[in-house]
Amino acid sequence: MNISEGQQAYFDEVWNFVRQVPRGKVVTYGQIAQALPKPQEIDFHFNGKTVSIAQLVGNALAICPEDVPWHRVINAQGKVSSRAGASQQLQLLNEEGLIFTQGRIDLNQYQWQGPNGVNHPMQQQLF
Repeated sequence: MNISEGQQAYFDEVWNFVRQVPRGKVVTYGQIAQALPKPQEIDFHFNGKTVSIAQLVGNALAICPEDVPWHRVINAQGKVSSRAGASQQLQLLNEEGLIFTQGRIDLNQYQWQGPNGVNHPMQQQLF
C-alpha cells in the first residue's frame, strides 16, 4: 500500500489517539477525526478514492500496528461497521464487557470522551 508522507503522519496521530482508549470504552471514527487537527497536507484520496476525514481514520485503522486497539473504534450509531474483521471486533468488545443491544452499544455509557474528558458525545457535533 502506497501512502504519502502526510497520510503517514496523520495515521501515526490516529494510532496514538486510539492507543489511549481504555479497556471497556470506545470512540467513534468521527470523534477521532474531530479530536485531531485536520491534516493540511493530505489530498483526501486513498487507493484512488476521495475520502472524508472519518474515512481516513478508518483507513488508518485498517493498516494499524498490532499494538493499536483498533477494535475500540466504532461508528457514530454505536455499531460495529460491516467489514472484514467485524465478528472479531464484536468478540473483542464483548470480552471487554461492552453490552450490545440490538447490535448497538450505549455511547452514553461506553464512549470515552478523550484525553481531555469532554462530557458530551463528540460525534454529534459533526452533523
